[in-house]
Amino acid sequence: MARPIVGIIGNSYLINDQYPTHAGGTMNSDAVANVSGCLPLLIPSDPRYVSVEELLETCDGFLLTGGRPNVHPEEYGETWTEAHGDHDRARDAITLPLVRACVERGQPFLGICRGFQEVNVAMGGTLYPEIRDLPGRMNHRMPPDGSLEEKFALRHVVSLEEGSVFHRLLGAREVMTNTLHGQGIKTPGRRIVIDGYAPDGTPEAIHVDGAPGFTLSVQWHPEWDAANDPVSRPLFQAFGDAVRDWVGREGEATLRRSA
Repeated sequence: MARPIVGIIGNSYLINDQYPTHAGGTMNSDAVANVSGCLPLLIPSDPRYVSVEELLETCDGFLLTGGRPNVHPEEYGETWTEAHGDHDRARDAITLPLVRACVERGQPFLGICRGFQEVNVAMGGTLYPEIRDLPGRMNHRMPPDGSLEEKFALRHVVSLEEGSVFHRLLGAREVMTNTLHGQGIKTPGRRIVIDGYAPDGTPEAIHVDGAPGFTLSVQWHPEWDAANDPVSRPLFQAFGDAVRDWVGREGEATLRRSA
């Protein structure tokens, strides 16, 4: 039986600072294939090559990945400054309407880091350009030195709201996560429910209230060691279950239409 297809949002990347590519971290594909049990499909996130409508019909679910470029502040009504860092308007043009379409259709997605921020912006929310500059906030950015194991090491607790979808899924009120981001939620978008916070008050886990499908998104990077980490594994397993459920519902709907 064919595996459901999860579209992995790719990022623009230059090899040797000159050869343009669309890239996706191997750990994203590994988590989708070996923990979610789905077929990973890397998406060139640029409206010159793909449309939201084509993606919705081709893929059964979506992994909204992290990435160095940030959502352009014009997407949430602010003016760009150097503090907002690099951006990727082509990815914005694909992912923001894709999120809104998935919420409406009930098609599942899992948002990670930039993907978490995209979900908030797509639903009308705003972002801080650099949260470490805010009073009382910690530095959530990737450590500049060290191995990958050191960069993705668990660094802080995330406190989950009592009875929230994350609390029920992960079976704990507090979980340990890594942290590798500079921006964060300023104002939540419409229907965005914040289910988890870092110790400094930074939102870390959200879902879309009333959405008919899977909309869980996290500010950390659960794709790292997803098969073994006790927080990452159930998150990707639940996402895979939601994708298979979507495929089943769509198949039943097709049969009803053809009957």
